[in-house]
Amino acid sequence: MSKGGARILVVDDEVEIMRALQRSLIAHGYEVFAAGSGEEALEEIAHHRPDLILLDLGLPGMSGLEVCRQVRAQSNLPIIVLSVKDAEREKVQALDLGADDYVSKPFGMNEVLARVRVALRHAAQVQSGTEPTFTAGPLKVDFAQRLVTVNGQDVKLTPTEYDLLKALIKNNGKIMTRQMLLSQVWGTGYGSEAHYLHVYIGQLRRKIEPDPAHPTFIHTISGVGYRFGNDT
Repeated sequence: MSKGGARILVVDDEVEIMRALQRSLIAHGYEVFAAGSGEEALEEIAHHRPDLILLDLGLPGMSGLEVCRQVRAQSNLPIIVLSVKDAEREKVQALDLGADDYVSKPFGMNEVLARVRVALRHAAQVQSGTEPTFTAGPLKVDFAQRLVTVNGQDVKLTPTEYDLLKALIKNNGKIMTRQMLLSQVWGTGYGSEAHYLHVYIGQLRRKIEPDPAHPTFIHTISGVGYRFGNDT
């Protein structure tokens, strides 16, 4: 454990990975706790009240998915899941359960640190309240007036395009699965209509992206969904 900045709980049963994460996080000023199982993780959360969890999905006993489910049922504590590279289905399940992001093993420490910074910034924004206007480079969104401009020029969005953009911006830096976006924008009865999402994402990019073929704002997370904004 270290004394300092945000409190981070690392949950992983692989000792070498846990120690590497601890060393790097401590070196960057974070206060770090560790757990080797899902059951231990829940105890640590109750005792230490961390600001963020780095959660391995492949845990002995209680799974990482169950930990995610139990945590999200009680709080909005940021969760970044750690999973093996090809476990796409588990990643999507974790994100649908409320995880904020994921990092695939093997991972670079700089990537983990970047994800941590983004998740903590997003959590701070949610706690302090979202500003009535949002600006990212040439893009500006006035939520009070439902006004979208790029380089000072009005952009005409359909109601669905606007709702989709708003959902992505409200979760700036967080991966949104296709299921999450369909439910938030079209309603809970929509779950398998991924083609709706693909079409509207394309339309939205053509209206707000400087180069729709190389998106600056709306990033595709292959096999999972979309993320608004940069990772750093």
